[in-house]
Amino acid sequence: MTTSVDPTATPEWAALAEHHRALAGRHLRELFAEDPDRGRRLSGRAGDLYLDWSKHRVTEETLRLLVALAERVGLRERIEAMFRGEHVNPTEDRAVLHVALRAPADRRLTVDGQDVTGDVSAVLARMRSFADRVRSGEWVGHTGRRIRNVVNIGIGGSDLGPAMAYTALRAYSDRDLTARFVSNVDPTDFAEASRDLDPAETLFVVCSKTFTTLETLTNATVARDWLLEGLGGDESAVAQHFAAVSTNTEAVREFGIDPENMFEFWDWVGGRYSFTSAIGLSLMVAIGPDAYDEMLAGFATIDEHFRTAPFEANLPVLQGLLNVWYTDFFGAQTHAVLPYSQYLSRLPAYLQQLTMESNGKSVRWDGQPVTTSTGEVYWGEPGTNGQHAFHQLLHQGTTLVPADFIGFGEPNHDIGEMHDLLMANLFAQSAVLAFGKTAEEVAADGTPAELVPHKVMPGNRPSTTILAPKLTPATLGQLVAFYEHTVMTQGVVWQIDSFDQWGVELGKVMARQLEPALTSAEAPEVDQDASTTALVTEYRRLRGRPV
Repeated sequence: MTTSVDPTATPEWAALAEHHRALAGRHLRELFAEDPDRGRRLSGRAGDLYLDWSKHRVTEETLRLLVALAERVGLRERIEAMFRGEHVNPTEDRAVLHVALRAPADRRLTVDGQDVTGDVSAVLARMRSFADRVRSGEWVGHTGRRIRNVVNIGIGGSDLGPAMAYTALRAYSDRDLTARFVSNVDPTDFAEASRDLDPAETLFVVCSKTFTTLETLTNATVARDWLLEGLGGDESAVAQHFAAVSTNTEAVREFGIDPENMFEFWDWVGGRYSFTSAIGLSLMVAIGPDAYDEMLAGFATIDEHFRTAPFEANLPVLQGLLNVWYTDFFGAQTHAVLPYSQYLSRLPAYLQQLTMESNGKSVRWDGQPVTTSTGEVYWGEPGTNGQHAFHQLLHQGTTLVPADFIGFGEPNHDIGEMHDLLMANLFAQSAVLAFGKTAEEVAADGTPAELVPHKVMPGNRPSTTILAPKLTPATLGQLVAFYEHTVMTQGVVWQIDSFDQWGVELGKVMARQLEPALTSAEAPEVDQDASTTALVTEYRRLRGRPV
C-alpha cells in the first residue's frame, strides 16, 4: 500500500486547475441566482447529520471533478483496505482500525492473527463492569467510602478526546460524580484539578499505552503522592484509587495498580482516534455504559456510510474534497470550526489534534516530498462568542477562511427563546459570509458616504452547515466520525500517512536532554544553540539557581 500517485501530475488535477481559473472570479450571489434550487440540491444526509454545502464556491462540475480526483488517487481502495485491516499506516507498518472499536459485534474481523472483534468486545465488557461498579457505589476507596471524583490523567489523544466528549455530553452525565482531566505537566493543571477533591473519594484513570509517557507518568506520580499523603501513607491504598489504560502490565503493577484494573488497547489504534477504545473509560464512568454504547452506534453509522456511500453522496468524502479544493486551489491555510453549542466548546481543540497531527505532513507515504499544500490550521470557538471575537476577520479580512457551522434543532436545555436566537445567529452568519452586502445596499440604508466602504461585506466566503436533531451521545459519535473520515479523505488525496506522527518526537528527546541543565545544583555547561543556551541561563536566574 505504499505506491504513491502524484496527484498534481494527473489529468484530473489539471482539469481542476483549469476549472478553478474559470470559477475563481465568480460570486456565490451569481451561483445562487442561476440555480434557485441550489440550497436543496447541494445538501445531503447521513444518519442524523444534515450537511449543506451549497455555500461553497463550487458547481456540480466542481464536485464531479473532485470525485474524479478521489477515484484517480485510489480513495475507494484505501477505504476498503482500512476496513479489512490492511496495513494502511506504512511508516509504522500497522493496520488502522479505530473503526473496529465501534463496529457491530457480529462483524468478525481477524487481523495479523488477532481476533480483533473478540478482543474489542472483551475490553468493552470489562469497561462496562468497571463503570457500573463505580457508578453504583459498589467500588469503594481505601477507607470504604464510595468514589465521587474521577480524574483522567493522559495527554494528547488520551486527554483531548475524552475531555471533549465529557464536556459535550455533560447533560447525560451522572451529576453526583465529578470528572476532571489532567494533561499538562505544568503543576497548575494538577493543583487546580485536585484542590477541592477528597482523596478518600477520588479515583484516577492513568492513560498511557507504554506507561512511560513523560507528562502522564509525572502527573500520575504526583497524584499518587497526593493520595498517599491524604490517606496516611498506606501504599496499599493505590490499588483502590487507580486504574490504568495501558499495555505495559509490569509497569502498571510496579506503580501499585492492580493489573485486574488495567484496560488494554492496541497498536492499531492511533492516539487521536482512540477515545472509543479503553481511553474512553473515564467518559464511560461519567455518562454510563448505555449512553457510551449509543455513542459507539453513532460512530458506526457514519463508518458504514463512509465505507459504502458513492462518493458524490458521501458526506465525509465531499467535505474532505472541499477542503482540498480550498487548500490547494484557493491557497486557504486555516479552517474555522464554529459549533453553536456551548457543550461543544472543546471540539475545536480536539479537531486541532485530529486534523493537524494527521495531515501536517510534508512527505508522502512513499518517502517522497509532497507536491501540494497539506493540512489546514484548525481553530474555532462556540457561537455566539466567536462573533464578538474573530468574525470581523472572517467577514471583512483579506484571508480566506472556510468555516464549518454546527447546530442542533433541539437544545439540551430549552429556556425561553434562547435556542431560537442562537440558531438565528448561525444561519445569519453563514448567509452574510456567503452573500455579503454591496456598497449600493449599504448606501441605500442611508449610510454616510464616507462610511460606506467600511460597511461593505464582500461575501463569497465559503462555509459548510451541519445540522442534527439534538446533541446526544449518538449524534456526537456521528459528528466525530464524520471529521475522522474527512481527514482520511484529504490524506489519501495528498498521498500522506494520516495515521503516523513523528513531528513531536525530536522535541521530546531534546526536553529530556535539557532538563538536567535546568535543575542542576551547579551552573551547567549547555551544549545548545546560542538562543537556547541564553534562555536556559535566564530561566536559572529566574529560579534563583547558579548560572
